[in-house]
Amino acid sequence: MSLDPAKPEMLKVYAYILDTFAESDCLLVFEHVDFPEAGIQVPGGSIEPGERPKDAVLREVKEETGISNLKLVGELGVVRKDMGEFGLNCVHERHFFQFDCLIETPKEWIAFEHTPSDGSESPIAFRFYWENIENSPMLSGGLGEFSNRLL
Repeated sequence: MSLDPAKPEMLKVYAYILDTFAESDCLLVFEHVDFPEAGIQVPGGSIEPGERPKDAVLREVKEETGISNLKLVGELGVVRKDMGEFGLNCVHERHFFQFDCLIETPKEWIAFEHTPSDGSESPIAFRFYWENIENSPMLSGGLGEFSNRLL
């Protein structure tokens, strides 16, 4: 699919976070508590004006998960995605990063996004959990773009 240059572009970041305490390779994923139809996702969000992608991804991870003790493994790549298939008239430039989580966390927890990018004032509840990478969780919205590089 070719990208429409007339569509506005939004800069996004996404984090593949691996659990360094697990016996097998586990990826941090989440589902919306109130909107399970949104599918399984990884932490991420919008880059603010003047913000570097690396800074944005660390901010978004902390806002969404509460985790701030991460080790950057590297930037996995950038992809541009037309969001028309999701009913949005824009193109996302998506920066994907890999991190190791340096603290032990629960196997599952609920966290709240208090600054949602859609501008709503109500916090959004996310159910985070660690998923074995070999089980290949199907990430929604094209968020699995670089997940094959994690093994």
